[in-house]
Amino acid sequence: MTPQIEAFLEMMAVERDASPHTLSAYGRDLADAETALFDAGGLMKADAEALEAWFADLSRRGLSAATAARRRSSARQFYRFALAEGWRTDDPSRRLDAPKQGRPLPKLLSRDEIDRLLTASAARDAAAGLRLVALVEMAYASGLRVSELLGLKVEAVRRDPAYLIVRGKGGKERLAPLNAAAREAVKAWLIARDAKRKPEAPDSPWLFPSSGRTGHLTPRRFAQLLDEAAVVAGIDPARVSPHVLRHAFATHLLEGGADLRVVQTLLGHADIATTQIYTHVATDRLTQVIQQNHPLARDD
Repeated sequence: MTPQIEAFLEMMAVERDASPHTLSAYGRDLADAETALFDAGGLMKADAEALEAWFADLSRRGLSAATAARRRSSARQFYRFALAEGWRTDDPSRRLDAPKQGRPLPKLLSRDEIDRLLTASAARDAAAGLRLVALVEMAYASGLRVSELLGLKVEAVRRDPAYLIVRGKGGKERLAPLNAAAREAVKAWLIARDAKRKPEAPDSPWLFPSSGRTGHLTPRRFAQLLDEAAVVAGIDPARVSPHVLRHAFATHLLEGGADLRVVQTLLGHADIATTQIYTHVATDRLTQVIQQNHPLARDD
């Protein structure tokens, strides 16, 4: 990583309050561009034609339109910073056109599949089962992002709150609800969690501690645990992920009649257009239910 990229990431962290996840994505995108533009002198010396060639090559390498769009955004923000710092007098990324993206509907689990996933989670041995049930119940009850869920401190739930105060993207705080099932699952996990701790060892600050570098369960490990539970539940693991639980939370709320603005607030979306995609999922689901069950919609 070049000093200029490091300076850009430092600026994003300090001035824009970018999350570690966002900084990691920017770093990967710019490192990819720096490597691809090596013959053109790297990011600091490449001209517009070299940038366009790098960008065109992304699709040939099999990257999705969404990934290409993010790399374009990373490059454009880097060059704006380079201009402001006086490192360059031009912006070679200005001619990069945004790739056309379809708007894929989020994967969805039915209420029955959520129940089966919870049953499979509870079937794991002792504390491991209680932990996974707590994770699934909390994700489905609150719509938390996986980073928000796994980054929860244990003190946040010690007093059995009905709501959690969550710091989401951009440092914005919001309330995330916990229903009765989630709260009972957390209580059971806390008992098991505390019983596992050695008396002489200091308690971990994390709700879901781990011996890894971060000190808490990682998104990758959570996804692996969900895959294993999905197999036991008879659900295709490709349809299950921590983020799918967030999708289920939003869609099932809308199917139940929740207001779109309320769902936007609960999800922590800055733009309601991001939330509106769930209305399409909910509408498709309701249409399917009517076609399957309403007498006038049947072909027979």
